[in-house]
Amino acid sequence: MTPRDDVENHRQELRRGTVVLACLLLLRTPGYGYGLLEELERRGFDTDANTLYPLLRRLEKQGYLTSEWNTDEARPRKFYRTSEAGDGLADTLTAEWRAIATALDTLTTGGPQ
Repeated sequence: MTPRDDVENHRQELRRGTVVLACLLLLRTPGYGYGLLEELERRGFDTDANTLYPLLRRLEKQGYLTSEWNTDEARPRKFYRTSEAGDGLADTLTAEWRAIATALDTLTTGGPQ
């Protein structure tokens, strides 16, 4: 493994948890998998379908997302929406993310401890 591969592995590990939060926040407005994948990419979250679809199924099984099929179009699509429990989790994770960012700022800028 090269140093570049090692950095990429750590980068992916750091971003993995942020994708959960990003999905919960974005899906406060209903969306389908491929559209969510595009929106995540547009906003700087590199995610592939092999990661996103299992994540959506897991979050739905855990009760953080709800889903329904839209069959109005030629190709049926499963639309996801953040549930009430998912909203609560998103709020908690957002607060935690901000606390972590503040703590990291103290390490990188030498700010108050």
